Amino acid sequence: MKIRINEQEVAVEAGLTVAEATARFRPGADVLILNGFPAPPETTVREGDTLCLIRRGERPGEDELECLMAARHTPGVHSRLKRATVGIAGVGGLGSAVAVALARVGVGRLVIADFDVVEPSNLNRQQYFVDQLGLFKVDALAANLARINPYVIVEPHCVRLEEDNIPPIFGCCSVVVEAFDRADMKAMLVDTVLGLMPHASVVAASGLAGYGPNNIIVTRRVSGRLFLVGDGVSEAKPGSGLMAPRVGIAAGHQANQVVRIILGEEE
Repeated sequence: MKIRINEQEVAVEAGLTVAEATARFRPGADVLILNGFPAPPETTVREGDTLCLIRRGERPGEDELECLMAARHTPGVHSRLKRATVGIAGVGGLGSAVAVALARVGVGRLVIADFDVVEPSNLNRQQYFVDQLGLFKVDALAANLARINPYVIVEPHCVRLEEDNIPPIFGCCSVVVEAFDRADMKAMLVDTVLGLMPHASVVAASGLAGYGPNNIIVTRRVSGRLFLVGDGVSEAKPGSGLMAPRVGIAAGHQANQVVRIILGEEE
């Protein structure tokens, strides 16, 4: 029978255990992941299984690293995510966190756009560091994503997004994430993508300020290609600021909805 070990197809005999495969193909491996989940050594492998064998503390070569980074994914999804191109409009609290999540799951290409620079008040919720203050956000984020997953292609655009430049910047994207603060910019982005980019879905957000209840932040499908994340009411205003925990919840919703769209789980 045939199985995959660290993304290489091999022929093995029926009844082979994870421990026996480890001794044969990767002696010393101490992280044993079968079909995306840690497996006891005595587990028997089956036809078509995917087995990842990792030695703690060892940095594998580039040809093997990417597949081991995806070892905890559900089998079969990594190749589909790697072929995808996703746009992120605005890389502040929402957009930078969405980008990090999508880089970690291995989306193959991220197109990011923002005109702003990193400043101190960003650091309470955005995925930047003190030594990046004063840098353009798209450049700082591209550097951070390269450290997280060097196999993701990041295309940064340091530009203020407007109706006329959104289609050329995001034209290659199957999904565009709306991650602006201002309501008028949110509406402009959504209207432009839905009106001028018939191949693309939009994952937008509204209502995530403050520290209100976790579970009223939800994802709902507004129309065929538009998904909206948030509670719909908690806008940023005096007395209700933007804070990392709740922004992070919304960003997680957005990133997961992007993954669902790529994998065809759109409902």
